[in-house]
Amino acid sequence: MTQRSLHVAIIMDGNGRWAQGRGWPRAAGHRAGMEALRRTVEAAPKLGITTLTVYAFSSDNWKRPAGEVRALMALFRNYIRRETAKCARNGVRISLIGRRDRLPFPLPGMVDEMEAATRDGQKLHLRLAVDYSGRDAILEAARSSVASREEMSARLGPDVDLVIRTSGEQRVSDFLIWESAYAEFHFTPRFWPDFGAADLALALEDFRQRNRRFGATAA
Repeated sequence: MTQRSLHVAIIMDGNGRWAQGRGWPRAAGHRAGMEALRRTVEAAPKLGITTLTVYAFSSDNWKRPAGEVRALMALFRNYIRRETAKCARNGVRISLIGRRDRLPFPLPGMVDEMEAATRDGQKLHLRLAVDYSGRDAILEAARSSVASREEMSARLGPDVDLVIRTSGEQRVSDFLIWESAYAEFHFTPRFWPDFGAADLALALEDFRQRNRRFGATAA
């Protein structure tokens, strides 16, 4: 029996506040957030998720202090080095959505190598949104003179079934605007570094209780 595709998107929010609440620098929260991402990627296929898109760094995040941005880029490099081979072994395909031309050297080349090394993964498609803007993605697709919703979706990516946002905030923050047109939303007060498999399972349990009508009636 073919597994039904399930696309979950996560806005990984609250790293800095998590760290500051403990009297630690914000970078410590981002490091803890990487561990939360690792836990989530490991749990996702077991819970029936086939595509997982995570908001790692928005185009607006370049406005943050230079030191914090450097720390985030260093964490991204470390994630690629540590996780690429493991994901390849475990059937996880990784791809990046967002701009690549503004990423500092050597990240663009590392991203290419990561995608090539994991391209055969069938268990889970992990999409990392880095230097990403939903509005910019739509503008870029529109420049190609798309003529239908289907063509737009083909350029932007698969529809999202469930969007999860951590830290208690309740907004989409320019994330997957087109793809989330009929997504369900799950907001949790838990900061991202504390998020784990049990939280993901709870969000999916909530999602599966929803009556998704896509504009039609319940009948």
